Amino acid sequence: MAIRRAGSCVLALVCTLAACTSGGDEPRSTAPQRTPATSAGESAGALQQRRAEPGAPGIGDPYYPEAGNGGYDAQDYDVSVRYDPDSGVLHGDSTMTARATKPLSRFNLDLRGMTVESVHVDGVRTRFDREGAHELVITPERAKAGNQRFRVRVQYHGTPERTASGLGSNGWHRTPSGGAFAMGEPPSASFWYPSNDHPRDKATFRLTARVPQGWTAVSIGREEQTTTRDGWTTSRWVEPEPVAGYLTTVAIDRFDVTRRTLDDGTPMVNAFAPGSEDLRPEARRTGEIVRFLESRFGDYPATTTGGIYLGADIGYALETQGRPTYDAGATLSTIVHELAHQWYGNEVSVSSWADICLNECFASYAQWLWDEGKEGADLDVKYHKTVAAVTEEFWDPPLYDMGAGDEFQGVYGKGILAMHALRRQLGEEAFWRVMRSWPREHREGNASWPEFERFVERIYGRSLDGFFAEWFHRSGLPDEQYLYPGTLSN
Repeated sequence: MAIRRAGSCVLALVCTLAACTSGGDEPRSTAPQRTPATSAGESAGALQQRRAEPGAPGIGDPYYPEAGNGGYDAQDYDVSVRYDPDSGVLHGDSTMTARATKPLSRFNLDLRGMTVESVHVDGVRTRFDREGAHELVITPERAKAGNQRFRVRVQYHGTPERTASGLGSNGWHRTPSGGAFAMGEPPSASFWYPSNDHPRDKATFRLTARVPQGWTAVSIGREEQTTTRDGWTTSRWVEPEPVAGYLTTVAIDRFDVTRRTLDDGTPMVNAFAPGSEDLRPEARRTGEIVRFLESRFGDYPATTTGGIYLGADIGYALETQGRPTYDAGATLSTIVHELAHQWYGNEVSVSSWADICLNECFASYAQWLWDEGKEGADLDVKYHKTVAAVTEEFWDPPLYDMGAGDEFQGVYGKGILAMHALRRQLGEEAFWRVMRSWPREHREGNASWPEFERFVERIYGRSLDGFFAEWFHRSGLPDEQYLYPGTLSN
C-alpha cells in the first residue's frame, strides 16, 4: 500500500522520529490453469446443479459494498492497451479468464468511465449494461455452470479518469513530461481495464502496451519483449503470480530503463522518468534492501524487483507488485517501505480494507528495522522519544476496523509503535517466527487481522487479548503495561 507523506503535524513529527516518508477475432487463451477450491462445504457436483442466478455487484467488503464482484473467481487478465499521450485516449482489449463459484445468469466487472465497444463471453458477442459508477453488467447467452471456466473479452476506449481518495487521488495520472500512469488505492485497476477490483480476488496478469515511438511503457512482472514498428513501440509484461488489481500498473513516459539481475537471478528493472534523476543513487541500493529484508522476513516472494520512478509528485508511492512505483518525493526509506510490502500486502493481501494494518503497520516498521540494522539505531530509545513527542490526537485512530475512509489515519505512525511493542511483548524468538512464517504460510493468499491475532497467539502460546485490544482495537493511549512491555519498561 502507499505511504502518505502529506498530512498532519503529528504525522510529520512521527515521520521525523521514525525516519519514514509521508476489435479483432476472439483470441486464444494461454492463461495459467488455476483451480481454486469450491464454496465451503459444497461439492463441485452440487454447485453445477444449483439454479443460475446473478453474481453480486460487490465482493462482500463492508467498507466498500460495491467494490469487486461476486459469483466468480478471476484467474488471469490478458490486457492489451494502446495509448497516445498527445490525445490522452486509451484503447483497450482485455480478456479475463475466470471460474464461476456458483451458477451464473449474469455477472459484473468493474470499469470506471470508458466507452465499451463490445463484450464477448467464450467467443460469443454478449449483451452488456452500465450501472452506477463502475458496474459493467454482462449477461451471457447461456448461463455459466458452477465451477465452469469462462473467458470474457471487453474492447473499450476513452480518456481514463481520476478521483479523489484518502491518499490524494486514484486512477489515471498525467506527468509533467506529458506521460501517464495508473496508480491508486483502494481502487486502481478499474480505471484502465475491466476487472474484479478488490484484493480478495487475485489473478495472474499480462500486459501488452503500445505507445508512439520515443515513449516507453513499463509495467509489473517480467519484461518479455519490446519491438518498434511503423512508429509504434510494443512491450509485453507477464506477472505469473496472483496479484491484486490495485498492484498492477502501466506507466508511459520517456523512461531511461536500466536492467540488471540480483545474485539469485531475479530480474531488476528500474525505469526513470524525466525529473526523477535524483533518485538513481537510492535505486541502486534496491538489491541491498531486498537482501536485508530477506534476512528479517524470509525469501523474497516476488518474481521481479526494481522500481518505476516518476517525475510527478502526487504525495505517495505504491507497492505495485515486484516493481513499486515512486513519485518524485520518494526517499531511501520509501523504497524500504514499498519493498517490505512484497511480503506484507502483496504476498499476503488483505481480506477486507479494515485489515489494512497487515500491510501498513508491517511495512512502516520495516523502516525502523532498516535504521536498526543499517544505522545502528536503538529502537527502544527511538520508541520512548516518539511516545514522549506525539500529541494526544496521535493515539486516536484504531489500527483495526477504523472505518471506511479512515484506513490510512494511524497505520504509518501509531502502527510502527504497535509493532515494536508487539516485538517486546513476544520476545525476539517468537516475534521473528511470526514475521517469517506469516507470509510463508499465507503465500499468494489473503488474510484478516483477526486471523493474524490468532496466528500470533498460537506461536506465543498464550492469550494476547488485552494487548491487541489496547493497541489495535481501541482509540487512545494504551494502558501502561501494554505501552511498555518487556525491555521497554526499563
